[in-house]
Amino acid sequence: MNWEQLISSKRLGQEHRHVERHDDRSEFKRDYDRLIFSAPFRRLQNKTQVFPLPGSVFVHNRLTHSLEVASVGMSLGNDVASRIISECRPQLRDTLFEHIGQIVSTACLAHDLGNPPFGHSGEKAIQTFFTEGAGRKLKDQVSPAFWSDITHFEGNANGFRLLTHQFRGRRPGGFVMTYSTIASIVKYPYSSMAPSKKGKFGFFVSEQPLWQRLADEMGIRQLSLPGEPLRYARHPLVYLVEAADDICYEIMDLEDAHKLKIVSYDTVSHLFLDFFDEDVQQRILQRISDEQLADENEKVVYLRACVIGKLENECVNAFVKHEQEILDGTFHGSLIDHISSRQREAYSRCAKLSVQRIYKSRPVLDVELSGYQIMATLMEKMTEAVINPGRYYSQQLIGRVSSQYDITADDLETRLMAVIDYISGMTDIYALDVYQKINGISLPLV
Repeated sequence: MNWEQLISSKRLGQEHRHVERHDDRSEFKRDYDRLIFSAPFRRLQNKTQVFPLPGSVFVHNRLTHSLEVASVGMSLGNDVASRIISECRPQLRDTLFEHIGQIVSTACLAHDLGNPPFGHSGEKAIQTFFTEGAGRKLKDQVSPAFWSDITHFEGNANGFRLLTHQFRGRRPGGFVMTYSTIASIVKYPYSSMAPSKKGKFGFFVSEQPLWQRLADEMGIRQLSLPGEPLRYARHPLVYLVEAADDICYEIMDLEDAHKLKIVSYDTVSHLFLDFFDEDVQQRILQRISDEQLADENEKVVYLRACVIGKLENECVNAFVKHEQEILDGTFHGSLIDHISSRQREAYSRCAKLSVQRIYKSRPVLDVELSGYQIMATLMEKMTEAVINPGRYYSQQLIGRVSSQYDITADDLETRLMAVIDYISGMTDIYALDVYQKINGISLPLV
């Protein structure tokens, strides 16, 4: 793969249309602005990141997480561009390659758009409705490829659909984003028939032709042989988006856990200081003393900033060092897997504690349990409605679905996908509200 082809400002759905420019923004900055002002992005403010949506302590939701990831992504992209141009590819100066910071930042904004309510619990509820619930009976009524998509339902593939699918009443190309921005969010560029080792994939069968068009245009390497389920190498910028996400969620979850008193200051400070050698640790502690930071939350904030800065620098080094492997499609693992041993081991300790103390904490498990039940019920009720649309109750349910979803289509697969689109696009709060109403638990105030 080569950078000149990989960085494309061509827009999906407007490939042959001359765009009349009204300002001096780059095409990639226009992508960023388009996402910031979109309804799906705003809805992230009411989608759980890890902890329950805030009460008296304001922890992260999907929106604040995405903004922070975009900030780190901008730094990663800008630093990588500067290093590659100055150290090995001067011919890329004054080309679109210099905009990769903006591209990565925009892709970071979009990386969680496809996640359903209640995060991974919501994903599992959709999957298991078809593998363990009432949806099992539909297997023989749909194609094998479609069945594979819905039984492996993935927020990543759903995000690609949200950005590219032409929903009813919308223009071709979905969000009409640039090719490079769209490709930079496809973390698992495989079909559901050939998922990653984690069972993840990047596009539903309905959007597979769109992905192939993007990949062919940008020269993204195809890994699968003719006749096999599609598998591609990643667009190189995916590694920077992934690194920004890895850095933010692991480190910021620890800060939130400290605010919620799930993890002590001593534990967090020890984990964060472990990213540095003894000399740097002493300088950090001296700076905290010189700045007279007595509040433990402020100390954690300062330590967190130091760690993010260090990890950002390490990931830039890893990308530049392995750039040719990344372009060849032979690079394995994430950038975090290839950083210096001290930082990699410190990151691993943070991840291990997060699994033990945070992701299995009672507040998190309570949200997952409740969220799973809410999502499973919505899937059951709405799927039953589209299978039997002539029934009175079915018509009432279908009538509350937005017209952008083709929920009355003649084709069963299209109707089922409309149900998934509708439910996965809900916020946590809206999903709970619909759940209560259709179960007669609450009535709208008159």
